Amino acid sequence: MHDMIRKTLATAALALLAAPMTYAIESAPAANAAAAVSATTAPTTRPALSTTPGVLKIDEYRETDLWGRIRSGYAIPDLDNQLVARHTKGYSARPDSLKRISGRASLYLYHVVQELEKRGMPTELALLPVIESAFNPQALSTASAAGLWQFVPGTGKDYDLKQNMFKDERRGVLASTDAALSYLQRLYTMFGDWQLALAAYNWGEGNVQKAIKKNQALGKPTDFESLADLMPAETRNYVPKLQAVKNIIANPAQYNVALPAIDNQPYFTAVDKTSDIDLAVAAQLAEMSLDEFKALNPQFNKPVITGGEKTKILLPKENAEKFHLNLAQWGRELSTWTTHKITGARVSIASLASKFGTTPEIIRQANNIPAKSTIKAGSTILVPKVSAGNAGDIAENIIDNAVVAFEAERTPRVKASVSRYKAKAGGPSKNRISRNTSSKRKQR
Repeated sequence: MHDMIRKTLATAALALLAAPMTYAIESAPAANAAAAVSATTAPTTRPALSTTPGVLKIDEYRETDLWGRIRSGYAIPDLDNQLVARHTKGYSARPDSLKRISGRASLYLYHVVQELEKRGMPTELALLPVIESAFNPQALSTASAAGLWQFVPGTGKDYDLKQNMFKDERRGVLASTDAALSYLQRLYTMFGDWQLALAAYNWGEGNVQKAIKKNQALGKPTDFESLADLMPAETRNYVPKLQAVKNIIANPAQYNVALPAIDNQPYFTAVDKTSDIDLAVAAQLAEMSLDEFKALNPQFNKPVITGGEKTKILLPKENAEKFHLNLAQWGRELSTWTTHKITGARVSIASLASKFGTTPEIIRQANNIPAKSTIKAGSTILVPKVSAGNAGDIAENIIDNAVVAFEAERTPRVKASVSRYKAKAGGPSKNRISRNTSSKRKQR
């Protein structure tokens, strides 16, 4: 079925792809990797994408629907086994779930496809966040992997994704996509095979290398399916899941999936930010709800966006125009937040709130302070600005180095009155004191 579709794309029926589709879906740096993709994996039944980064042949397609554009760039060899069949059936049996994923994907997918084409990479890799995060940039795994592409903290640092008190770039659309594609390119260069590169993305390159060496020592093949029995269940199912999504995208009607199309045009544009600005103010200037703003800018952890000229915010094009117009007429301070370092132990949230003219609830919410917890000495927290003296932006060294730590609140201990245990004769009864004290220990 896939070969037939690709042959159609490569011949006279390319014009069909210019018409809007009625179906859609929801649910590592190396300069020579792009050339290798085309040389070793691109099917000969479709026009090859340019292998030179930055030089595209998308004029050949002129898709009006983004799913058609993705489909025309498939380049990873198909996998066909029982796991693929099972996952294809599973995804297609949940059209409501696919529709929700599609709604989230519509914000980010054009950018991902564009970046893949710039690098000459297979466009079905744009579907990988369906498997990783269901296109939810706030997704967080039990292993602390975060964002659309599910980077763990260590790998995020390896690819220069900043993770500090104010932002986590593993969740940022631009930074995390660039890092994920660089990582995938590196893995493809290492293994020369996209299926093994994907397995390594999920399992780690070291584990895949060990599995290859084990099969080589036994004289066995080292392709993905031959190594699958050596992989954990999650990795064994990882590539089949991607293939299942590919199958549905290739022909949604075949699987009785009817989903809204995603326009083949940018959803957002990047706006440079030159000073601190509250999230709520930025959303107001862009005439967006706070939830809409956060969906495009999920990397910001606090109610204030810091970072000066290095930081960009993403806005739909029409909202970016509104943002600039409203900003020019704002005439007020853009940020109402600053930082405060806790120098003494046992500082109560209530006393901090009183000092900065706010409520304990606002202090807790701004700093994600758990219930029944207080802040440890040495922590830096976010507080409202209360004077002109702290009207400036938060310093870069604070942004990079600020930490906050919590500890459980201590309940005051009240000493029992010995007089209650005095015997009628007037003297203390040592035995009664001992028994009652023991009983209270057990109750605590």
